Amino acid sequence: MATSVVLQKVEKRYGAMDVIHGIDLTIDPGEFVVFVGPSGCGKSTLLRMIAGLEEISGGGLLLDNERMNEVAPAKRGIAMVFQSYALYPHMSVYKNLAFGLETAGYKKADIQPKVKRAAEILQIEKLLERKPKALSGGQRQRVAIGRAIVREPRIFLFDEPLSNLDAELRVQMRVEISRLHRSLGNTMIYVTHDQVEAMTMADKIVVLNSGRIEQVGAPLDLYNNPANRFVAGFIGSPKMNFLKARIEQVGETETSIHVCGNSVRLPRRLKGGAGEEVTFGIRPEHLSLAEGAITLSTVNVDLVENLGGATMLYTTTPDNQLLTVALDGQQKVAPGANVKASFDPARCHVFDAAGKTI
Repeated sequence: MATSVVLQKVEKRYGAMDVIHGIDLTIDPGEFVVFVGPSGCGKSTLLRMIAGLEEISGGGLLLDNERMNEVAPAKRGIAMVFQSYALYPHMSVYKNLAFGLETAGYKKADIQPKVKRAAEILQIEKLLERKPKALSGGQRQRVAIGRAIVREPRIFLFDEPLSNLDAELRVQMRVEISRLHRSLGNTMIYVTHDQVEAMTMADKIVVLNSGRIEQVGAPLDLYNNPANRFVAGFIGSPKMNFLKARIEQVGETETSIHVCGNSVRLPRRLKGGAGEEVTFGIRPEHLSLAEGAITLSTVNVDLVENLGGATMLYTTTPDNQLLTVALDGQQKVAPGANVKASFDPARCHVFDAAGKTI
């Protein structure tokens, strides 16, 4: 049965240094939740606190409404998969999968079906007699995940499990972990700095920054409605464009802003006042060269990347700001050309001086 996880004002400090600042979070039973953020934001520390590998300095951790702060890691019903595979090199795959159950006192007759089931789920039945050195990186990671599955935990915790794999294997393992979640239905918490992993795998994303939660929501909610500039810049690939701008006039149903040397009308009322300095945000994929849309600016093309399925333009605006434009398909645009970058005003974002969406 899937387990709920509740963090109540959770804090972590090392001596006088606070690293986790009063985090409140609810994870529903069976959810796949991804902690994402830059290096040093506290995501792995938070995961280790849930596992019991780090002491909670303040606040409470509840699993199915039961306080866990003082409960030993082994008694929390949690299995953790690390970035390093941490397999025993002298043991076969079967022994690696079975070892934890053996040390916990399980009988051989009970261990065998658990190992068999995990091997079937991960499609490693033919590898059970091999040693880790005879496995590829992806196969080793499957064994590490299988070692977690055999314990039949309440919650799976993943700490950047794909970081050691090459790009192709990472994509494959993302699919396999997502499939695993669907088949088992357990609550899973996954830590990564890779926002593409977060977007493609999560039911819910928790964006962390300097030990605080910036925003929690479904992947497309964060993509379409970022709460602030930090989330807007972290979620989405390629990164959102940020341009210096100024509010010119605020009406009842529209706002005029000055950006890239032009006056642009947005069909909504912004919270700021005339003369206020703001940041205009637009994703590269929401820009086009199409006639008829609102022109943001005429830009100079510095570099063209032809990717086959898409064309990336790296450009400079008349006021020397950098603007990336992502176009569908194969476009014939030459470096040095001047083009009109247009946009749909419903897809842009505006942030105040503090970085908050307005």
